[in-house]
Amino acid sequence: MIKTPVAALLMATSMAFGALLSPTPATAQIELTVMIAPPPLPVYEQPPIPEPGYLWAPGYWSYGPYGYYWVPGTWVEPPEVGLLWTPGYWGWSTGFYVWNPGYWAPQIGFYGGVNYGFGYPGRGYYGGEWRDNRFWYNREVNNVTNVNITNVYNRTVVNNVTVNRVSYVGGPGGLTAQPTAEEQRVAHEHHTPATPVQVQHRESAATRPELVASVNHGKPEIAATSKPGAFNSHVVSASRAGGPVTVHAQDLPKPQAAPPAAKPAANPGADSQRQQAEMQARHQQEREALAQMQERDHAYLNQQSANAHAQAQAQMQAQMHAQMEHQHLQQTQFMQQRQASEMQARAPAPHASPPPPPPHSAPPPQHSEPPRPR
Repeated sequence: MIKTPVAALLMATSMAFGALLSPTPATAQIELTVMIAPPPLPVYEQPPIPEPGYLWAPGYWSYGPYGYYWVPGTWVEPPEVGLLWTPGYWGWSTGFYVWNPGYWAPQIGFYGGVNYGFGYPGRGYYGGEWRDNRFWYNREVNNVTNVNITNVYNRTVVNNVTVNRVSYVGGPGGLTAQPTAEEQRVAHEHHTPATPVQVQHRESAATRPELVASVNHGKPEIAATSKPGAFNSHVVSASRAGGPVTVHAQDLPKPQAAPPAAKPAANPGADSQRQQAEMQARHQQEREALAQMQERDHAYLNQQSANAHAQAQAQMQAQMHAQMEHQHLQQTQFMQQRQASEMQARAPAPHASPPPPPPHSAPPPQHSEPPRPR
C-alpha cells in the first residue's frame, strides 16, 4: 500500500535491498551476506536430552525471505564418534554481516565470541568431552537428568547465564573477539558440515512465520526443541527477547548532521551548515512519513486479522504479517543506508587554510543559494 510519494520511492527502490542477500553456492553450507545486524539472542532454557548420544547445538538467527528468523537450539546426533559441534556466527566485514557456518570437528574452533550458553560461553566448549568413544556430559550446563546416563560429571567452569546477548562479532555494537592461534589452526583443518538433519531443521524453521524476528520481536515461541525438526512437541519457548529488533522507521534514532572536518571559510561554511540543516530536516520528514505508512499497514492488517477465525485463515494472516514486516524492514534499512550516504557525501573534506589573495585581485564571485532538495 503506497500512501505517500516518499513511501512510493522507498517501496520502489527497496527491492534492490533484497539483492544484498547473497547466498554463496560454492560451499556445502549456506553462507549469507546481509546489511543489517542480527537481533540479540533470546533467553530460553535447554530442553531435556531425548536419549544418550545426543549433543547440544545452540539456536541462532538465520536469514530468509522475510528477514532474520530463529533456528531453535536442539539436541542432535554427531555424524561420527569423537566430533564436536562448533556453532556458526555472524561477523562484520566491510559494511556487511557475513554468516560463517558451523561445523563438526575433533576440536572446537572460533565462533565469534558469541555466548550461546549451555557450555558455549564464547570461546571453547564446556558441555562435555569424549572419553574412549563415549561422550561424557557436564551436568552443570546440560539438562541430562531425565534419562539414565551414567557417563556424567560435574564441573563448574563457566557461568551458563548469558549476560551479553549480542549475536555477532565486529562492526557497530558487535563483539570484539579475535580467534586464537589454536582456533585459526582448527579453522584450516578438515571439517564435517552440518548433517542433513541439521540442514532440514534450519530449512523447516525458515517456513514458520512465528520464528521470524519481525513477527516475534526477538522472543520466538519455539526457542529450542528436543530433536531436530520436532516443532510440535517437547518445545521450549523463549522467556524474553535478548534486546530490541529494529524493523520500523519509528525505532530509528533521529538523524544527526555530520560534524565538519575542519573550519571552512565564512560564506561556504554558512551555505554548508544551511544545507546540512535542510537535509537533516528532510531526513526526519522521510522517516516520519515512512513510520506513518507502516502504522497504517499495521492497522489494516490487524483489522483483517480480527476477521480470521478459521485455522487456514489465521495461518495466511501470519504469513501476510511476516511478509509485511519484512517489507517494512527493507524500507527502513534502505532509507537508513541512503540517508547515511547523503550525510557522508555532504560532509566537508578537510583542507588547509586558503592562501591570501594577491594584490589588486578581483573580489570572489558571489555564490547563489543552491536549490532546496525536493
